[in-house]
Order: sequence, then C-alpha cells, then structure tokens
Amino acid sequence: MQGKILIVDAISTNRIVLKVKLASAFYEVVQAATADEACVAALRHDPDLIISAMALPDCDAAELCRRLKRSPQTRAIPMMVVGCRPNADTRLKALEAGVQDVMLKPIDDTLLLARVRSLIRAHNTAAEWQMRDDTSRALGFAEETMDFGPAGRAVLVGADAHVSHNWINVLRQQLRTNLNYAAPETALRDLSPDKVPDVFILTLAENDTSNSDVLRLLAAIRATAITRHAGILVMQSRPDPGLGAYALDLGADDLMTDGFEPAELTLRVKAMMRRKRIADQLRATVRTGLKAAVSDPLTGLHNRRYAMPHLARVAEHSAATGRSFAVMVADLDHFKRINDVYGHASGDAVLVETTRRLRDNLRGVDLIARIGGEEFLIVMPATPLTEARAAASRLCRKIGGRGFKVPGCNELIKVTVSIGVTIGGLRTNQQQPEQQDANVLLDAADKALYAAKMQGRNQVNLNRPAA
Repeated sequence: MQGKILIVDAISTNRIVLKVKLASAFYEVVQAATADEACVAALRHDPDLIISAMALPDCDAAELCRRLKRSPQTRAIPMMVVGCRPNADTRLKALEAGVQDVMLKPIDDTLLLARVRSLIRAHNTAAEWQMRDDTSRALGFAEETMDFGPAGRAVLVGADAHVSHNWINVLRQQLRTNLNYAAPETALRDLSPDKVPDVFILTLAENDTSNSDVLRLLAAIRATAITRHAGILVMQSRPDPGLGAYALDLGADDLMTDGFEPAELTLRVKAMMRRKRIADQLRATVRTGLKAAVSDPLTGLHNRRYAMPHLARVAEHSAATGRSFAVMVADLDHFKRINDVYGHASGDAVLVETTRRLRDNLRGVDLIARIGGEEFLIVMPATPLTEARAAASRLCRKIGGRGFKVPGCNELIKVTVSIGVTIGGLRTNQQQPEQQDANVLLDAADKALYAAKMQGRNQVNLNRPAA
C-alpha cells in the first residue's frame, strides 16, 4: 500500500466513489461519517492523509481541522477538503484553520491522485525528520521547536514582469515577507547563496509556450542543493488538471488552479513559510544531535563511537591501496594527580590544551579522538613506520616540553604523555595485506601504551607491526 487515507463524509455514496478511486491507486482507505468519528479514527489508524467533505453533520471541515490540530497525536496529519464550490469566506476559513487544500467538484482524477501523492510525500518526509528529532530529544540533544521566526523570503516567478510586479505590490500589503520578482530564466542564475528564498511562487500563464521554462525551473529548484528544501507554490492562470498534476509530481508543494487570489495566496504562502521554518529547525536539530552523538563536548574531538568505524574505513582503504597506516593511543601521565591537586577545572584545562597541541602537530587528514578520560586515539592514514615514530616522538616533546597554565595556579604545571604505536596495512611476503580489524589494531596500540607506562612514562613504544 502507498499510504493510508481517512475519508470523512456523511454521504455514503461520496465515500464509496472516493474509496474506489483511491483503492485503485493502492491506497488503504478508512471511513468516517462525522467529525467525532473522524477524530477517533485518526487516533486509532494514524492515517497519512485525511480527505473531508466541506460540511459534516456535527461541524464543518475547518472546525474538524482545528480539533485535530489540538491533539499531539493528530496535529501533523495533512488534511484536504473536497466539496461543491463554496463561497470565498468558507474556502479561506478552511485554509486558515490549517487545511492544506480545497478541491472542488467535479474533481479530475489525475489531479486528485497527484495532490494525494504530493501531500503524503510531504507528510512522510516530515514524519521521518520528526522521528530523528525525537531520537535526538531522547538523547538530550534537541531544543524545543519554535513556531515563529523571521519574516522569510519569497520570489514570484513569471514570464510577464509587469503583471508580476502588480501582484507583488498587492501581496506586500498582506505578507510579512521579503517578496521579489524573477524571470524564469534568471531565477536560479542570479540567486545569491546567502539569500535563498524560502518559497518560490511559480506562475503558469495561459500562453503555454512560456510554461515549459517555468516547469524546467521547478525541476531545477528541487535538484539544486541550496534550494531543494524551499517551498514551491504553482499558480495556474486557468484550470488545467493535467498540467497541475505534472507540476505536483515534479515536486511542487502546493497548487492554485484558479489564478491570482490575494487572500488565498497569502494564506498558502504563510502556511508554507511556517512549515519550511519548522522543517529547517528539525533538520538543524537532527544535525546538531548527530554531531553531539559522535563528539566529545569538552574538547570538540570525535569520540569512540565515531573513531572506531573511521579506523575500520582506514584499514579497508589500506587493504585496497597497499599503503600502511599508523594507530596511536596517547595517555596523559598521572592525570588523576592533576585533578586531585589542582581540581577538575584544571584537569579540563589540561585536556583542552592537550587537544590543541595534538591538532597543531598532526596533519588535517589525521583523526584525533578522545576515547577515555585522558586517553586519545590517533589514526594516521598512509603513514609508514618511520614517519609514525617521528610523529609520536614529536607529540611527546610538544606536550611534555612546555608547562600547562591552569586555573588557580600562577605557575605552569608539568604534564607528560605516553604513546603506544602500531602499524597496520604492512605487506607480508609481497602479498597484498588483508583488511585488519579495528579492535585488534586498537588493542595492539593499547599494549604498546602499557609498555611505555611500564618503562617509565613520557615516551613512545612501538608494538610489533601488525601484519
């Protein structure tokens, strides 16, 4: 099944006709006759879309939408209204309540199914990001999503510049948005990376020769990295179900079929801005959560969760190229004594400064990760034995050769480090090396570190190269 749809209509014939159309397109259909039944069904079945009649026995579609929005379990379900041509106030009332679209009878089947696909596609994408955000929130990385923000940017794209500017002048009186005009051929070409529109309003004229440029632009917006998350509203000058369905399947988020209606366009753009803002916040929260999940908050280094898969990838690349690589485990000597004598704030300062010195004395391609309290893993790709030994010795000198400044102490304190080194990816008997296990490599470097500690600390010890 492509998705689950809840149909809400008091007239059973209407429900049956719509169910047949949707079932033939492989959608699962659930039915309700009243708003009360719809609220119960929405909680029980968790549909991907609700299609409601404009008028219901116990309330209208706008009130049903408001009731669904009040429940955390149903507020994200998109809703579409189908009905006879209502007056303008009724249509706007439904859109203002949060209904995504109002489709009027007689409904073209091609356009109906395209709109259903578009709404369910957007719902599934939002649900996926919400799930990731919920995971980040459970891990303690997320912040509350704010349903407000800056005014945002929109661009109206049309072949007729004069008409477009007249529309913009009308919209600016109602939209708290930075709204500008662009021609189809220049909308992306002249786009500034720091001023990417949140919403593109693409106008399709009655002259079909100019519409191909607008539709090509629609596809390009979706394919371009900096604009692919922008909202796209397509406005037709006259109803054309086939063209509207094509625009939705190309990636348009919303469609107006009856030309320029300022009040309706304002509501739709505001809704798209709001959804775009929330989606951007969700993506940012997820990225922050992912970064937090693989990073050490004190030093900013990667942690063990990231370091071990990275080490495995380096080993895999080494097996493919035949080039050796170095694995080091560095451990600060007598670190507990620093915490006991100078305090944990001083211990943190030592860890931060150690991180800085490690970074300053290794290559950008080398991985440094904090894998324990005062223990660091260093992975150096494409590094032979002689270079690895020299790098480890240099790190010992850079850390132990100059004292560390810590809070509450006027004098620099002495800090040293012991380093265990092993080499992976060495050839044996002229044969290409096999990929080595990351845990085995880490264990070899850890044993070398232990030997360095036993031999007096503040030195480098090389384990027998892993072959």
